[in-house]
Amino acid sequence: MSLLEVQSLSKTFGGVAAVAEVSFELEAGHVHSVIGPNGAGKTTLFNLIAGAVRPSGGKVRLDGADITGLAPHVLAERGIGRSFQTPQIFAAMSVAENVMVGRHLRLDRRLLPSLLGMPAVDRANRAARERAQLLLDQVGLGQEADRPAGGLAYGAMKRLEIARALAGDPRLLLLDEPAAGLNPTETAEITALIQAIAAAGVTVVLVEHDMRLVMAVSDHIIVLDSGRKLADGTAAAIRADPAVIAAYLGQAQ
Repeated sequence: MSLLEVQSLSKTFGGVAAVAEVSFELEAGHVHSVIGPNGAGKTTLFNLIAGAVRPSGGKVRLDGADITGLAPHVLAERGIGRSFQTPQIFAAMSVAENVMVGRHLRLDRRLLPSLLGMPAVDRANRAARERAQLLLDQVGLGQEADRPAGGLAYGAMKRLEIARALAGDPRLLLLDEPAAGLNPTETAEITALIQAIAAAGVTVVLVEHDMRLVMAVSDHIIVLDSGRKLADGTAAAIRADPAVIAAYLGQAQ
């Protein structure tokens, strides 16, 4: 069974079809990419899967269970994490605290035990801090744990947001343009990080314009054009697809 199944998913805004009858399946443990020209519907597709936008039609299934239109926090509890094209960090909080925020759905959130400072709550908070440190080490920010997150460079903020998404123990991680605005060195760091996350068993789906990154990390690529699925397949198949070349990749010079 596929980890994620999208069936005839559609979204219209004022009569404009941002996503139109898109269907595909994602296998667990792989890196999948969604590519296409600007305005192709890539981010809208992400928002539909992550629950930020309700679909106009179609279904989304996770492990065979219908998750269509569920709220983002419910989907996070079920194992879907995401990052955003523009980092959404808490600038006044420390780097570690930002990651710990991503852990809150896995903690005891009852008011009374927290107010009373019960030992189980303290233990859980210490465990969350330790988990945050491990994730920061993984993304290359281990030495920055106690500094204000707002002081990080842009590329480091991108990696911080990925660490925060990982703190919720996702099975499916959606990365919205993780290399946008990065220099070649930072892009190489993100590329290696995506490969390490996938190697650890997390299924990754990314929207990305950097074709070098996409071709380097992707087991499977979905191509959108004007809200519709143009093609999907392996990187080699997509690179050679005449329809994709004409619509997006361009003819070789």
